Amino acid sequence: MLHVEHLKKSYGETEAIGDVSFDVQAGELVCVVGPSGCGKTTLLKCISGLLEPTAGTVRVDGNLALVFQEYSRSLFPWMTVRQNVAFPLRRKHMDKREARALVEQSLASVGLEHTLNRYPWQLSGGMQQRVAIARALAFKPQILLMDEPFASVDAQTRADLEDLVLDVRRDYEVTIVFVTHDIDESVYLSDRIVVLGPSPTSVQEVLDVPLGQPRDQVQTKERPEFTQLRAHVWRSIKRPDNDPVAA
Repeated sequence: MLHVEHLKKSYGETEAIGDVSFDVQAGELVCVVGPSGCGKTTLLKCISGLLEPTAGTVRVDGNLALVFQEYSRSLFPWMTVRQNVAFPLRRKHMDKREARALVEQSLASVGLEHTLNRYPWQLSGGMQQRVAIARALAFKPQILLMDEPFASVDAQTRADLEDLVLDVRRDYEVTIVFVTHDIDESVYLSDRIVVLGPSPTSVQEVLDVPLGQPRDQVQTKERPEFTQLRAHVWRSIKRPDNDPVAA
């Protein structure tokens, strides 16, 4: 579904991404983690087409949508929730009735069907991010790219939104690439984790997450496999360059 091969990105003399290669299969949820400033957001922007890589290739099988971290900047405050979610559908030149149905279905899938005529500034942060997710879903993407989307919400809201992502992945059968700085979140959500090294970044390792489905915020995180994977990812991110990862 997604193939990234020897992707590099430089800004003048500054090399942000050294050499990144990985694949994402159809229906997978893959989290990308790494140390602060390693280029996770730059990588996602290169994958989405918002930035042009300096070198390398990105191949995408299908259309994609991107959910940003700053929901308050990605939603139009002068538009209602309905209008925000409908906005990207303008490019599809859809029948108004079909577009309306898609908007309502997408908002219902994130539990916000009652907010159609409200404005983003009338909603909580978590609700605004749900609107942003609904807008992406209305576009019917095959791949959903998410750039640290829950970094600005409280812990309880974050947990609710994590479970929402798992529901969306199941209900829409969408492939998800999820960038996060939160190690617990990466282990809880993903099928596989791509661990990046420090800038100029490269892939240190790709880890399978054999926790099965469904997942639960309490029971899953109490499992010894979860604890072991979390510790492994932590050591992998924090280790000095070229040192082996502790077992």
